[in-house]
Amino acid sequence: MLTQEEYMDVIALRRQGWTINQIADAVGAHPATISSWLKKGGPPSKRQPPAGHVPVIDERWATRVSALLEANPELLGTSIERIIRAEGFAGSYESLVRHLREVRGVRRRHSPGVSVPIETDPGAEFQFDWSDCCDWGETWGLGDLHCFGAVLCYSRRRSWWFAPSIDRAHTFEGLVRFFEDVGGVAAIGRTDRMGALGVTRGGIFRFCPEAIDFASYHGFALKACRARDAKRKGKTERPFGELNASFMQEMALDPPSSIRELNTRSDAWLSTYVHPRPHRATGEAPEARLSCEAPLLGPLPRRRYDTARREPRVASAPLPLIEVDTVPYSVPPELVGATLEIRIPVDAGVLEIWHRGELVVAHTLAEAGSGPVWDPAHRKAAEAIALSPHRRHLQLVPGAQQRSVPVGTPSRLDLGGDYDVEEIDLARYELGCGCNGAGR
Repeated sequence: MLTQEEYMDVIALRRQGWTINQIADAVGAHPATISSWLKKGGPPSKRQPPAGHVPVIDERWATRVSALLEANPELLGTSIERIIRAEGFAGSYESLVRHLREVRGVRRRHSPGVSVPIETDPGAEFQFDWSDCCDWGETWGLGDLHCFGAVLCYSRRRSWWFAPSIDRAHTFEGLVRFFEDVGGVAAIGRTDRMGALGVTRGGIFRFCPEAIDFASYHGFALKACRARDAKRKGKTERPFGELNASFMQEMALDPPSSIRELNTRSDAWLSTYVHPRPHRATGEAPEARLSCEAPLLGPLPRRRYDTARREPRVASAPLPLIEVDTVPYSVPPELVGATLEIRIPVDAGVLEIWHRGELVVAHTLAEAGSGPVWDPAHRKAAEAIALSPHRRHLQLVPGAQQRSVPVGTPSRLDLGGDYDVEEIDLARYELGCGCNGAGR
């Protein structure tokens, strides 16, 4: 219903020569409503409750709603309803909306644009993308925060997974988790021109070999949307609106302490409020349509795809260290100069170093910019080499502080630390040229 102020805007626009349809588009109302108001000379008077009527939003619930809005003014009416209904509110959603309009006005208007949903057959397609949530992560002290979203286009069954990075390994991990959640793989996976999965050259997007291998392993075809074709991927873009306008706003009332906790909450939220709810476009609940779509999905691979980040490294002499994300990690000294492979499982906090198919060592990941991370066995072996017979006079001072030594020092093996060097006994040597005067 339009307010009195909005009606005055309608009168002003009509006097300027606007048509009924133009005015309806401008104020977000139906043309028949605008025409009726103009014929009657104004909006209908506000309804008055009958005598003895007890308001649904009484003093208790009005106080509670005010407290929620004070904590987070951006809460949607649906979010407020979920909270107070769990606390015993028995009124209708419409009554709550009328109260919210009185206390804060109309929050937003419907888009005047016309849209027709793109129909998709069961098991034919799924869509996926990332949403930037770094502002939330910074506010909650979680650091970089992104949400991977994926949805089955027929059933509208969706999945959200929060992660600190949008690199290729996390993208693959998000997809695998989605496949496991819905119990299969659709025939086509559609996304935008995601930099983690390919490059654009000459206006044509080409997926990288790793992405093609991932799709082949799971038996689906990768498709990239054309530039500025957001509608083609709208089935995964629109849920991000609910993510930021509803879910994240509710989480702001009691911020999570970790990304793991946020993922646990999002799974419960989707299972409780989204999947059992009839979808606006299909009119059916996603979990009900999933039961029809699941038999038409491709099977999951027998062995889970390894989503870990893998890269080659070479431990350059003289230090038995390899650098990963600006942090040096130790390897056995005998592998200096050998080609190694690093493997970083997603969200495991571990760095694995492999050589010729065998695990050499596993380090706990350190923060970027940290000093060298040594395995005690590697340091002991490196010290043994440094203190070999030709340097047997070097002794490591007990309790000496380890210092960072720049990689690439070509002169000698220097592990860092302070050493005691025995004074040279010059009396043991005879001074002279050693020629016994023959050369004089």
